[in-house]
Amino acid sequence: MQKTETIISFDKVFFEYGPTKPILDEVGFSLRKGSKTTVMGQNGAGKSTLFALLTKTLAPTGGQVNVAGDLTTAHSRQAILSGELQLSVREFFEKCFSNKVYNIDPKIEVVLKAVNLKAPKDRIIKTFSGGQQARLLLASALIQDPDLLLLDEPTNNLDKDGISHLTQFLIDYKKTLIVISHDADFLNAFTDGVLYLDVHSRKVEQYSGNYFAVVKEISARIERENRRNAQIAKEIQEKKDKANVFGHKSGQMRNVAMRMREKVAELEEKIVDVRKEDKSIRQFIIPAQEDARGEIITFSKRHMSLWRGKHLLLKGPNGIGKSTLLESIVSGKAKGITISEGIKIGYYRQDFSMLNSEDTVQRSLLSSMDEPNEERMRSVASGFLLGADVIRTKIGHLSEGQKGLVAFCKLVFEKPGLLILDEPTNHINFRHIPVIASALDKFEGAMILVSHVPEFVSKIRIDEIIDLEK
Repeated sequence: MQKTETIISFDKVFFEYGPTKPILDEVGFSLRKGSKTTVMGQNGAGKSTLFALLTKTLAPTGGQVNVAGDLTTAHSRQAILSGELQLSVREFFEKCFSNKVYNIDPKIEVVLKAVNLKAPKDRIIKTFSGGQQARLLLASALIQDPDLLLLDEPTNNLDKDGISHLTQFLIDYKKTLIVISHDADFLNAFTDGVLYLDVHSRKVEQYSGNYFAVVKEISARIERENRRNAQIAKEIQEKKDKANVFGHKSGQMRNVAMRMREKVAELEEKIVDVRKEDKSIRQFIIPAQEDARGEIITFSKRHMSLWRGKHLLLKGPNGIGKSTLLESIVSGKAKGITISEGIKIGYYRQDFSMLNSEDTVQRSLLSSMDEPNEERMRSVASGFLLGADVIRTKIGHLSEGQKGLVAFCKLVFEKPGLLILDEPTNHINFRHIPVIASALDKFEGAMILVSHVPEFVSKIRIDEIIDLEK
């Protein structure tokens, strides 16, 4: 294939998950060999669906997805599947190939080095941290040496060193790349084009340029269109006013009024359907358990306690045991750590396993309320962009970003005395993150936070820090 050859094209592609859930509407775009493209869009806009169409896991409802016949594709997923957790490293990589690959160990060594991970081939996948599993997922795509590499939120769970290593790898990458991510600095380092999925129109807009340049271009275009529409609206109103005045007169004046109304109709057709910006979730508060007073949690080995209103940041690189420690605290098995009797724990897990995938959003949220109230539940849920089109959907059918919003909505209803959060920005649209940071900053109960996103942490009041590396 020539470097400039088109290897992917969508031609008037429609896709829907049944008649009540349309996702894409007459989508058209093309990508050339060697391009590095970012996929943008609000949670639930269809970014992961786009990947499924490219890998032919899903078929379009209408239109044509054209992929060059000899093109090989590999997809680095967002999470390890539950059925893969008991596999060894070697077995995990062997599953990447339809045919048996002999002497696979040297290939594994090469890709593990590429993602900066040291791991024995017989180690079981479930024993790796979330960040280490993220590196294994990336390596599982790289070992296939594809013509097209699809990365879905590859920086989730990665620490600063992991993100830096991955960024340089993608800068040097010679083949075609498509990435879904909410990390703006990461994306800007290597992308040369953007596909924007508009959740409102269900169209895809294609732009050339690095990430920041495209975001600036989109903002400038929206500003121009809004300004032009405002001018047209003003002219329309002026002509309507005149038409109303002349319409009450007789003879020639009525003809003038008729021409005025015709001109209004022409002007209304000129109004541009400005692309709606992604909505941000509404400001919210996570209420604290009212009777949670005094010492909430005690760390006897460190001679430290968290009282009501105190916030703790748990730090350390991937693989050092942060998530394991949080799990043991929640289960009551953490040695030397005691939670006071009667304290309710609100737990945000990075893999969303605290959510029942078979529950609808409606059932899941109502179950979190002391006194189930459908009207209040829907009112709060709408603030998290969980509207009528989502509320009856099973959680297992939601995007990862939507699951995160469900998890935060549940915390509002649960009113925990101790809030434990493990990487709460994973999968979340960047527009929502300042709102979430504000809610956590104002939380009046005790809180333990794990996050590798310094910009996020900097917006939250932190009273104590435990660095597991030290």
